[in-house]
Amino acid sequence: MSTYKIAVIPGDGTGPEVIAEGVKVLEAASARFGLDLDFTWYDYGGERYLRTGEALPEGALEDLRQYKAIYLGAIGNPDVRPGILEKGILLALRFGLDQYINLRPIVLYPGVDTPLKDRGPEDIDFVVVRENTEGLYAGAGGLLKKGTPDEVAIQESINTRKGVERCIRFAFDYCRRRNKAKKLTLCGKTNVLTFAFDLWERTFYEVAREYPDITTDYAHVDATCMWMVKNPAYFDVIVTDNLFGDIITDLGAMIQGGMGIAAGGNLNPEGVSMFEPIGGSAPKYTGKGVINPLAAICAGQMMLDYLGETKAAEAIEDAVKETVSHDLKSMSAGKMGHTTSEVGDLVAGYIKG
Repeated sequence: MSTYKIAVIPGDGTGPEVIAEGVKVLEAASARFGLDLDFTWYDYGGERYLRTGEALPEGALEDLRQYKAIYLGAIGNPDVRPGILEKGILLALRFGLDQYINLRPIVLYPGVDTPLKDRGPEDIDFVVVRENTEGLYAGAGGLLKKGTPDEVAIQESINTRKGVERCIRFAFDYCRRRNKAKKLTLCGKTNVLTFAFDLWERTFYEVAREYPDITTDYAHVDATCMWMVKNPAYFDVIVTDNLFGDIITDLGAMIQGGMGIAAGGNLNPEGVSMFEPIGGSAPKYTGKGVINPLAAICAGQMMLDYLGETKAAEAIEDAVKETVSHDLKSMSAGKMGHTTSEVGDLVAGYIKG
């Protein structure tokens, strides 16, 4: 029996509700495929911050490094000023654990509605590889003469050859393993951001020489957004920087059916990776049992796949497809036709058979 130590951070708002269903489904898959998932729960989030004044306690990062993976619900509390929890927990974990890849599958499952006219699952099936620890999110910059008419705000995008190259190499390797269209698109803005994306573009085509089996192309970020709507089947794997990746993956979530089905991974291939639904904590739905847990369930599926448990991961994905095809009226909160826990029961039931 394979044993995996997993840190669970349910977080804020509806995070604990969706994580509970994700764990339910993971346990069903574990029972079927003989896995031992050893969960340890952490209370990091808004309530702890309001109680203690600390986002992450001293030693948290060292503690989390002992795990195979982290399973995260959501971070965000309306009683905490915006930015404190996001920087103090989310960015602290991504940067501190060097989770330099954000991986976002954008897949439309059968039975899920997309706002794109005449598009179906055969058209929407691609992956975005986003650099996750540099760019404009590195926090370089500051304010001068704040609050005056002469105020100056500077936010600098930090891009290193090391950071750019390891992201691009991961994308090429992932595109090869995915083994579908075997096409990698660099998304950038070379006509305006001439310094940062000169580095990205040069590195991209230098690394490409080592992958003759992968077709490469380039698209400006604005064109990428247009093509994602007009012709999403054009894409196989997209690699891009931190900011652009953040933007286009939210667009991707909408065309795949909404935040209720969208999951992602923050990866350190040499260390500890973290998996989460990409939607927020949705505090207005807290405790009502109406939030869609499928994104959290899909994040658990991604986690098992990343751990090498491909059969268990495929069983979860198949169960999600069955659920959305036959049981749910909508992906939206309160409109599914089932409660949060009932959706978890449905997915777990399909896994059990």
